[in-house]
Amino acid sequence: MKPKKQTFEVGANETISDCLARMEREGYRPVRRIEKPVFAQKNSKAEPEYVRQRIVFEGIQTDGNDFA
Repeated sequence: MKPKKQTFEVGANETISDCLARMEREGYRPVRRIEKPVFAQKNSKAEPEYVRQRIVFEGIQTDGNDFA
């Protein structure tokens, strides 16, 4: 039995559309999108530097009776 809620992170070499298609294949639909910046510190005295945006979708299990 699959969990009712699951998170899906957009991979480094994956588009948002690819991630949403993967969610659909696994039987989930997106209900929430979370974006968080990722920072890295080059050396101990420098300020953190922006690296990329981390995108995570929270999905709920579809029951097959969606009207969308």
